[in-house]
Amino acid sequence: MPFDCKHIRNFSIVAHIDHGKSTLADRLLENTGTVEKRQLKTQMLDDMELERQRGITIKARAVRMEYRHNGELYELNLIDTPGHVDFHYEVSRSLACCEGAVLLVDAFQGVEAQTVANAYAAINEDLEIVPVINKVDLVHARVDEVLFEMEQSLAIESDEVIRASAKTGIGINDLLAAIIDRIPPPQGDPDKVLQALIFDSHYDSYRGVITYVRIIDGTVTKGQKIRFLKTGVTHEVLDLGQFVPQRRSCDQLTAGQVGYLVCNIKDVEHVHIGDTLTVPGKDGATAVAGYKPPQRMVYCGLYPSEGENFEELRESLERLAINDPSFEFQPESSEALGFGFRCGFLGLLHMEIIQQRLEQEADLDLVQTAPNVTYQLLLKNGETLEIRNPQDVPDTGQIEEFRQPIVRCNFLVPVEFIGPVMQLCSDRRGVFLKTEYLSPTRAMLSFDLPLGEVIYDLHDKIKSVTRGYGTLDYELQGYFPADLARLDILVGGKKVDALSIICDRRDADRRGRAIVKKLRGEIDRHMFEVALQAAIGTKIIARETISALRKNVTAKCYGGDISRKKKLWAKQKEGKKRMKSIGSVDIPQKAFMAVLETGAERQ
Repeated sequence: MPFDCKHIRNFSIVAHIDHGKSTLADRLLENTGTVEKRQLKTQMLDDMELERQRGITIKARAVRMEYRHNGELYELNLIDTPGHVDFHYEVSRSLACCEGAVLLVDAFQGVEAQTVANAYAAINEDLEIVPVINKVDLVHARVDEVLFEMEQSLAIESDEVIRASAKTGIGINDLLAAIIDRIPPPQGDPDKVLQALIFDSHYDSYRGVITYVRIIDGTVTKGQKIRFLKTGVTHEVLDLGQFVPQRRSCDQLTAGQVGYLVCNIKDVEHVHIGDTLTVPGKDGATAVAGYKPPQRMVYCGLYPSEGENFEELRESLERLAINDPSFEFQPESSEALGFGFRCGFLGLLHMEIIQQRLEQEADLDLVQTAPNVTYQLLLKNGETLEIRNPQDVPDTGQIEEFRQPIVRCNFLVPVEFIGPVMQLCSDRRGVFLKTEYLSPTRAMLSFDLPLGEVIYDLHDKIKSVTRGYGTLDYELQGYFPADLARLDILVGGKKVDALSIICDRRDADRRGRAIVKKLRGEIDRHMFEVALQAAIGTKIIARETISALRKNVTAKCYGGDISRKKKLWAKQKEGKKRMKSIGSVDIPQKAFMAVLETGAERQ
């Protein structure tokens, strides 16, 4: 039986990482009877192997539930979202399909940086917020203090907040009632021409691309022809249905509903997330606003360790890009590593997840270069270049101005750690903006920092100096002039393009020394001496030497004239010289990451 719009509620759960979104989704599935108790497992919606290994949500998931309230049956469509800052784009896509959001706050940890960011994202989408304070059953819960923080930072009245425990089930029925009472029904007309928004998709090797849609107007049925507006292609709907939480077929999807379509699409280029589906011909609906294109923050090279796996890597990347539009790639080549791809990511965790998915799902062995951020160059001829790879930086003589990306960072920290956090930011050339006190014990610090200083290890360092209580959220402000230079690494006199980095000129000496020192420990000794050098242009700024492995050629000589030993040593020296001229140095994968590890070490 299809539901009319007034009996449908579409909502998502937004919160900081580890505040209990996935556990709350489990309780909602249990209390609505969507999943039987014997089939229920923890973090039911986190079904990707990597999600279960790491205990975090990576992909947004949709699920349909039915719940009877005041004698009437309602359809509830929940979209579970990730909490990590790197996956904020997943959150923004989910919010565009909803009319409301459940804002979850931990009763002990309180309002965190990502709580504030996600709350504002939901407010900007004009969503109705249902605030929930979770984990109220904890012995050390600070309910009253956290309610005060919510009021200070998010302007949420304490009497609107639902007290709940996703683990024990306290307050879950109150939350379901609040979702139905407070969140408005979708505004759609089943009799209008079909208009649907694609909010996600993934590739199935048997059925092709499975498209996740939110129907805005009209109705879609099996056997119907539909058109993808962006590409202009037309396909027949072979199957459709909803997630309960597994896929379950149905005959039709109407306005306001969330579900999936299978059209036997084998060409991954035909489906774009944010595209609109409608009927073919002139009667079709107009395109929905869709999504802002994601801003990739970090770029790195991915190369197959075996050169012949290049095409296999390309196919795997294409399939991943369907499922994750915030990731992009394009072919590139490196003298050191051969043919591979330059890939763009939203952050360092996103990069790590993509690499692990490629290795696990596609069984590929990869070499990854050190990640870097995007820079802008203003050349003397007036041209502006966007630099995603350090080896693309032209000679210094052509550069008028080097610009780096600056991000606005908000740190939420206990007041006793304000000093160490400010010191950490000033060491990274941060510009202090303001301090806001959310409560007598917690404050929010705002700094403008270079993105290159943020992505590597600032998150880890914040956790260290605040004993795990500090959190960080950042937003790109734009590109601003800076005194930057390309630092090249030479191994055995040859420049290794994959080891080049862009850094602040004032920091170049320290970075260069740290990198060659680290490389000396990572690269094995060879039969000949290997020089490791760091250079800016033609100026060498640091050097380390890996001494040669030596065979004791004089072991058989005992006593006698020293001239015999000298003759043997001279012969060995001559042999090593010849070997050095034709020898090549083996550089292990760990050496490429050594550039990253020394990126933010402070002496």
